[in-house]
Amino acid sequence: MAISRILSKLKTGLKKTHDRLTDPLMRLVRGRRADQETLDALEATFLQADMGVETTERLLEVIRATYKDEGNVDMPRLVERLEAELVGELAEDAAPLNLAPQPPTVILVVGVNGTGKTTTIAKLAKKLMADGRTVLFAACDTFRAAAIEQLAIWADRVGAGLVKHQHGADPAAVAFDAVDKALARDYDVLIIDTAGRLHTRRNLMMELQKISRVTAKKLPGAPHETLMVLDATTGQNAISQARAFLEAVDVTGIFLAKLDGTAKGGIVVAIRGELDLPVKFVGIGEQPDDVEPFDPESFVEALFS
Repeated sequence: MAISRILSKLKTGLKKTHDRLTDPLMRLVRGRRADQETLDALEATFLQADMGVETTERLLEVIRATYKDEGNVDMPRLVERLEAELVGELAEDAAPLNLAPQPPTVILVVGVNGTGKTTTIAKLAKKLMADGRTVLFAACDTFRAAAIEQLAIWADRVGAGLVKHQHGADPAAVAFDAVDKALARDYDVLIIDTAGRLHTRRNLMMELQKISRVTAKKLPGAPHETLMVLDATTGQNAISQARAFLEAVDVTGIFLAKLDGTAKGGIVVAIRGELDLPVKFVGIGEQPDDVEPFDPESFVEALFS
């Protein structure tokens, strides 16, 4: 996909956050001075967009320094300075998907209920298949009656393979059989769905650890990627969820879903600053194609331009 189209989709998805940020910046430029009242208003705006306290302080310092150095500042110049600050911060942790040296790559997908995990798996599969890779799903959410059926529907829609057991089966056994099939049938990628769970349920978190152990036993090095799906609309609560999951499994990256439905798009920045985890993919719509690898420059441009 051309960069211009990616940027266009990001701008559409981040419109609510963009509008929240640019209005007070315009007021700052029109006022031609960085007085304390205006800076206080901007601080509130950055925090409401879930930029996080540390990032907010750095952005305010950039604004103060810009006005001190240059006096009257136009909007393009101010935006340029803010963009450079954010891109520099986000680019430090930009990371592609971890792929195994030899197929199959095993991706474990985790998250709480309601984050859009199953849809996210379908989007990720569609993206991988568009790059020429074959994909197999493992239906390891055996606790919820409709979960297996939902994943089967998505597998059929996107053209992925599927390994499933009956409702109530041992999730780790499903994962084991799925790795076995991925090896036998030469699949490039195995995506393991897991039960959506409250991060406060210790027994369910232990089930994730078991799935990880079983896949590693069958295929050393697996899972090669553990993606946590976070709902961008929940803001700081998403960070609390991620911290709990990090105690149970080795989360290697974030898939930030529902970015198009929130005015809190700054949560991307907070995730990097507070969790030291890379956002690897963003979901910016309802269709299977509405997923993009996270690109710091395009993201920041969509926020401010």
